[in-house]
Amino acid sequence: MTVSHNDLARRLRDAYAGGAVPPLRDGLDPTDADGAYAVQTINTRFWEAQGRRIVGRKAGLTAKAVQTQLGVDQPDFGVLFEDMRVTDGGTLDPARTLQPKAEAEIAFVLGADLPDADTTVEQVAAAVASVHAAIEIVDSRIADWKISFADTVSDNGSSAFFVLAREGKPLAGLDLEGAAMEMRFNGETVSTGVGAAALGNPLHAAAWLAQTLAARGEPLKAGDILLAGALGPMAALTPGDYVHAKVAGIGACSFTYKD
Repeated sequence: MTVSHNDLARRLRDAYAGGAVPPLRDGLDPTDADGAYAVQTINTRFWEAQGRRIVGRKAGLTAKAVQTQLGVDQPDFGVLFEDMRVTDGGTLDPARTLQPKAEAEIAFVLGADLPDADTTVEQVAAAVASVHAAIEIVDSRIADWKISFADTVSDNGSSAFFVLAREGKPLAGLDLEGAAMEMRFNGETVSTGVGAAALGNPLHAAAWLAQTLAARGEPLKAGDILLAGALGPMAALTPGDYVHAKVAGIGACSFTYKD
């Protein structure tokens, strides 16, 4: 008998404290987008009822190589809650994670709503209040990161925490596609990349988010934070790591992975 979406959602919630679980093959086909988002939504509503506040969204699978690896032709998204935010320059307690990795991104803070399912890149650009360097700390409640598309979508886009650079910049004049990224752990370079890694331009990822969420009846709003996808490879975290990410022309941010 196939396991219900509610049972899968509960399994993932329990994994945050109880430890990672096997892939969700007993309830979801690996490419079942509708079922996976249904599981994600069940947990989003559960957490909202617990008092957690949504502050934005993250785009994932924005690199074609990762889409190919998971057998899909589309990005995915997860929900950002206020309690997932780590202060720029602050610390993240390893006890709050399972098997975390860090990746550097470009983030947007919106200054206007984006209610249209046909939102254009130009409309997104007009709505952006500020552009920030960011670090996403991804994690998986699926054992050994053996994820399918359905696993990661169900698991809130394999999200965990994020760091947003304190200082943002206006969009006008920024070279998002060509912005070079370097992420360092303890002074050693662990990842490099460029803005074009996120669907060719991070604004494309933001437009995809706006379109997708508006079509679902959950449009992006002024004040929302959008993480537009990794600019380079992720790197696994070890307790004690000092993580610093710089995106040329946009800014830098950091955190320390310690209790």
